[in-house]
Amino acid sequence: MRVVVAGSSGLTGTALVAHLRGAGHEVLRLVRRAPAAPDERGWDPPSGTIEDGALDGADSVVNLCGAGIADRPWSGARKQLLRDSRNVPTDVLATAVARNRVPVLVNGSAAGYYGDTGEHVVDESAPSGSGFLADVCRDWEAATAPARDAGARVVLIRTGQVLSPSGGLLGVLRPVFKGFLGGRIGKGTQYLPWVSLDDHVSAVRFAVESEGLSGPANVTGPVPITNAEFTRELARAVGRPAPFPIPAPVVSTVLGELGRELLLSGQRAVPTALLDAGFGFRHHTIGDALSAAVGT
Repeated sequence: MRVVVAGSSGLTGTALVAHLRGAGHEVLRLVRRAPAAPDERGWDPPSGTIEDGALDGADSVVNLCGAGIADRPWSGARKQLLRDSRNVPTDVLATAVARNRVPVLVNGSAAGYYGDTGEHVVDESAPSGSGFLADVCRDWEAATAPARDAGARVVLIRTGQVLSPSGGLLGVLRPVFKGFLGGRIGKGTQYLPWVSLDDHVSAVRFAVESEGLSGPANVTGPVPITNAEFTRELARAVGRPAPFPIPAPVVSTVLGELGRELLLSGQRAVPTALLDAGFGFRHHTIGDALSAAVGT
């Protein structure tokens, strides 16, 4: 298949391109600079333009565009950037998918769609929740409407925290825990949706290839865990204790809305759509995923 990937330079995008090529697919990467390689095509989301012919013969478009949610504090300007960096490219791509009659669009989203679910287990049939992240995800997914209305099979990958050997959540937490400074956050009862990098890219490939999968799909590990359970397993994986819990008021005071939504809230999300469609996870438990990510 010919797969066009937007957002291919990030942590998951880089791994996805390699994974798709390893599976025998032809991959073309959309880049915002002047194309410098045979597999690159130019585009400029703010102006709504894509290089002529970029989607010719494409069997699928994968959109992973979006500024990092946790990279900086959520000022008003930052929140607008988080929205625009998702909605604008998605609208441009969905419109191009419709215009070029590309059969499939696999589009990014996040488990934050559900808001804070507490103890309640949520699958793809659950409604959207409240909060900034839920609002972002709702608008992000809605921006795919031109492709869906044109008859494309649209898959919305509601992803949890991707556990990678380098970068991402573990890129931040690994040195903290190795320095004997790790600990649960708040009460530790909030759920942390997670997925290994291997399973994430495999799930995206599955979404590209599987005609039976459409609509929202939770790309989260099959066994949900709390922050306390994650803390315990990460401490075990790096061979360090995690003796320093961080009180919720400290998180809220220092990080504000970002801390309250990302660290003190969570989603007990399960990947029902993927499992029902026949997807097989490589890492079923958080222990498996962390052992693979940190090399233990």
